[in-house]
Formats: sequence, structure tokens, C-alpha cells
Amino acid sequence: MTPVTRVKYPSAALAAALLLGLAAPTASAHPGHRVPFTAATVTDHADGTSTISWDAPGTHRVTVRSEGRTVARGGATGSVTVPTRAGADRHWFDLVPDRGTPLRLADRLIRLQGTANFRDAGGYRTRDGQWVRMGEVYRSDALDRLTDADLAKLRRLGVRTVLDLRMESERAAAPDRVPVGATHTVADVLAGSGTFTSMPKSPAEAEAMMTGGNRFMVSGDTARAAYATVLDEIADGDGDGVVFHCTAGKDRTGWAEAALLTALGVPEETVMADYLASNTYRAAANEAALSHLPPDRAAVYKPLLDVRPGYLNASFDEVREEFGSFRAYLHEGVAVDAHQLKALKRDLLVG
Repeated sequence: MTPVTRVKYPSAALAAALLLGLAAPTASAHPGHRVPFTAATVTDHADGTSTISWDAPGTHRVTVRSEGRTVARGGATGSVTVPTRAGADRHWFDLVPDRGTPLRLADRLIRLQGTANFRDAGGYRTRDGQWVRMGEVYRSDALDRLTDADLAKLRRLGVRTVLDLRMESERAAAPDRVPVGATHTVADVLAGSGTFTSMPKSPAEAEAMMTGGNRFMVSGDTARAAYATVLDEIADGDGDGVVFHCTAGKDRTGWAEAALLTALGVPEETVMADYLASNTYRAAANEAALSHLPPDRAAVYKPLLDVRPGYLNASFDEVREEFGSFRAYLHEGVAVDAHQLKALKRDLLVG
């Protein structure tokens, strides 16, 4: 694996395309891959329809199937909008090319009454043309407000392991609700670190707090132990039915996701777009929080609510400065050896 490089903020159009899986790498996009899709996405809509888009160079025909029946057909590149079954937990679609391996996708967001940022960690293409499986690993904000219906839904989705990245004070104030039969494991990233224990006095101080916190998530002792637990659980548990979360699902959770995707070979630009997506999913909650503050206090608080390119770049900078490369971070920082990395890729990648 090459040394970590600084990730630049993508343009708005590119960020949206990467988030949706629509930006196709050019160097490795050839029909020799088992999975011929260089881009594919599913987007659910409030009107009870889903849009499925794809790009599969080298194919002639793609059949879209859902629940065992064909719902659409198209060529090597296509986008279709189809009605979906009301009441389904998720709307899954199989994109079946006339040559190569099919790809199974759903909308990334898991719609629950008690969360705003619960989403699938998969559905991304790696640099070498494989895809991260969906329906295996999830990331989320706090789970204390899950309703009984939410818990039943997560149980049907197969959530069996909850990894709680929050501090003791957060866990005591808002205990997790977990599906029946699921295990709950504490992986406290900031335990005893003193990070985020006081309010900043200016926007600049708030940004510095966030970048410092993101550096600690890489090299802090408790952070390294916590993320080692997360990656070990995913690797040893066949990556099946795991959800990791913090309070907002954006910082501690954001680095867990960034580390996982980077380990799997997802391009840096895609990792950044996934990280920044918390700004979209949490927009309403953040706006509500800021609306109750005076303008001067809102200006100080906003950097704490945002995810920004500089925050994630600070984590990758820390990787490079402390470990030299991401491969070294995996081995020395979070104790992921070659066997575990191979297990992660075997269980979570298709193609």
C-alpha cells in the first residue's frame, strides 16, 4: 500500500458523484474485471420509487432485478426509476450484466425513526475494481433514541454486533438500545484523553480542537485500542451485521469508516466524499441545534457540528507523520496483521 497522501476537497459535482458511486476511475476501468461495473448506485425517493444508475464498460446489456423479478433493462450505461414495494426494510437491486459478476446494491441510508446518520458502509468501488459489499457493516450516530420498530428493523437486517465508540459520560447519559440478541461492546476512543472536554471560545479554536481530536484518533493510545477492537471485530466476525457508532456518527465513527474503506482499497477521494456526507445527512439536526444559539455562539459551535476536509486530512497527516504509511498504521497502530487484512478483504469485497 502506498504512503498516505493528503486528500483534497473534491468539487461539489465530483463529491456528489463519488458519494453516489458515479465517478468511474479511468485507469482500471476495463471489461476484464469480474465485476464490470465502474459505477453504480441506488437512490430511494420519498414518492415510493428508486433510481438505479450504472456504468459497465465492455458489456452490452444490464438487467435490473428486484425480489426475483426483472424490473428494468438497459445498455452498458443506464439510469432507470422504478416503483418499490411499500413497507420493505430496504429496496435491494441486482444489476446483472450480460458478462461478468452481478452487483447487489441498495440505498446507503438506513431510514430509522431514532437516527439521522445510520448508513451502510458498503457500496463503494476499490481502486482495483472490486466492490465493498452492502448489508454487512454499518455506521451510525447514537442509538439511544431507537424506537421498538427501529430495533425490530435492525434485527431483521441482521445487526448482531454494536460497537460503541463514545465516552463513559455519553454512554451514561444516553445508553444504547440494541436489537434483541445483539452484543454491545464498548470501544471508547477518547477515554481519559481530555479531548473535547471544554468549549472553544472562537471558530478558529473550534477548528483547532477538531483537527487535534482527529489526530488523536490516529495516534492516541485509547483511540488505537478502540479502532483495533473495531477492525478486529469486523475481521473476526466475518464482517456480518456490525454497526459502529458515536454520538453524531461523524468524527470517531468517521475515522473508523475511513480506516476501514482505506484498508479495503477504496480511493482517497471516495473516502473523503463518504466522510463529508455526514454534513448532508445531519443538515437538519445541525441547523436545529444552531438555531437556538445567538449568532456569535453559533459561529463558534458550527465547526464542532461540521465535518470538513481539513479534519479528515489531519487524521491522514497523523498517519503519515507517526507511522509513515497507512499499511504501517494498520500493522503498528491498530494491530491489523496480514491475515486479518486478508480476512477483511475476503469477507467484504466482491469481485
